[in-house]
Amino acid sequence: MAERNEILESLRWKKFPVLNDGFVSLVDCMGNDQAIVQAARVSYGDGTRKVSDDRTLIRYLLRHRHTTPFEMAEVKLLVRVPMDTWRQWIRHRMASVNEYSTRYSYAIDQMQTTAADQWRLQATENRQGSSGFCDTALGEVFSQEEATFQTAARELYEKRIQAGMAREQARKDLPLSTYTEAYWKMDLHNLLHFLMLRMECHAQWEIRQYATIIGTEIVKPLFPLTWQAFEDYLLEAMTLTRLEQGVIRRLAQKGRIPATEADFLEVQDESWLPLARCRERDECQEKLRLLGILS
Repeated sequence: MAERNEILESLRWKKFPVLNDGFVSLVDCMGNDQAIVQAARVSYGDGTRKVSDDRTLIRYLLRHRHTTPFEMAEVKLLVRVPMDTWRQWIRHRMASVNEYSTRYSYAIDQMQTTAADQWRLQATENRQGSSGFCDTALGEVFSQEEATFQTAARELYEKRIQAGMAREQARKDLPLSTYTEAYWKMDLHNLLHFLMLRMECHAQWEIRQYATIIGTEIVKPLFPLTWQAFEDYLLEAMTLTRLEQGVIRRLAQKGRIPATEADFLEVQDESWLPLARCRERDECQEKLRLLGILS
């Protein structure tokens, strides 16, 4: 317990930088790995179990999706994040949130900027994602235009404020790149769900940076046993649907492992056959390649 308190105090209010001017900071934490196993066992005294027993139980709980005990721990953060990224973040509704108000206070005078080599291209197969980067020369133009636009937007905001316009109206033309701050408190079960979705490789890059910091720099040291189980069973795990299991089974029955593309198409699920484009089929192929089943 003393070691855990030392870790907590070393993390509290420490600002972990994210993007060009964002950060994540731990405000407080309630509970630890032991609080989770206490909730699962309901009644047992300190010292009656070994750490190895706690590890085994936590892994069992997470492996079998017994999530209620993880709700007995909570993490409260202070975050500074661009508004467009915050729009995605706030969709995770199982949290208590208090956000910086630009009706009461002046808008934060910082905006997220994009380096010339970081302008991403729209993915052709994923309508909500990106893939690759644009030419750096074109990126230079976009970065310069971004800086000009952000400066003009901030100057317009300041002009309105100085003229006595209401803050609630003066702010309306600030871009989504403007940073906001918020206190964000969530129980560990829902926090792990947030991290599973937002640390995933298909999540938007910006929010992935925040999630990675929260997970590796805050949750991992505070809940080491839970974090290990989270990595093994959620973060780096793979789910095989009934249809995907059927594909593997048919490949095995035909002795086609490792399989070729032609082998896969021959045993694909019949519901995929009439579809020229099928995301479910593509995802199955990707999983089989990761497993070394499909060459």
